[in-house]
Amino acid sequence: MKRLGIELLSVFGMPPIEHVRLAADLGCGHISTALTQLPFNPHGYPSWSLRDDATLRREMKSAMHEHGVVIGLGDGFIARPGQDIRDRRSDLDLMAELGAERVSGISMEPDLERTKDHFALLAEYAAQRGMKATMEFAPPHPVGTLEATLAVIRHVNRPNFRLLIDAMHFFRSGATLADLRALDPTLIGYVQLCDVPLVATESDYMQEAMFARKVPGEGELPLADFVAAIPADVRIGLEVPMRAQAESGISPYERLRPAVLAAEALIRTHSR
Repeated sequence: MKRLGIELLSVFGMPPIEHVRLAADLGCGHISTALTQLPFNPHGYPSWSLRDDATLRREMKSAMHEHGVVIGLGDGFIARPGQDIRDRRSDLDLMAELGAERVSGISMEPDLERTKDHFALLAEYAAQRGMKATMEFAPPHPVGTLEATLAVIRHVNRPNFRLLIDAMHFFRSGATLADLRALDPTLIGYVQLCDVPLVATESDYMQEAMFARKVPGEGELPLADFVAAIPADVRIGLEVPMRAQAESGISPYERLRPAVLAAEALIRTHSR
């Protein structure tokens, strides 16, 4: 099940080396990471920065080599008003140094032309460093649908630039299994798996997305058919943040082991 990975959002502030070891202990082959720690930190982990700490980068590379874990996704390359992706080239250098297979971002930029320029440059800079790039969508964002994201991908028109599909955002945006099956499979670059109710039960979409997702099979998403429609060579990251469990003292391993087992069963039974 090396196709499976543990996403940064699932581990709430965990330092990178511990994240690598956790993935390995769970039988997973990759992680997603950013260069700095996420702010929510219920376990009280020490602060860390892969951007500022060269020793940490060296130790993380050693841990990945030892445990057979790679960075499937380098996250955080977001299109925002007033920010320029050109200023993130040094961060892309660090992702390449760490061996990240791909980098990704969302758009929080209302200006569609600036979004297109951002991702065109992100894809170009990633290619220069031997990496792929993906774009994720979520309903609250300016580019919040499958159709709108595909328009950006067609505009960028680079072979290393593909779609990141998050199961929650995909179905909550109104996309369907028929839409997924109709996609050119080569456009799918990475998938994030979780479960949620089909219709939101919380008023704040992003609070649910960041803190209250469910183990596959515990919500209402049609995940068997979803997994069956994904090409078998696409990596799947488990993005299952569960704040209530973390705050109650349940360890990351105990929280995420059921998600790994459920995802393994889905892949074994339904992956094509």
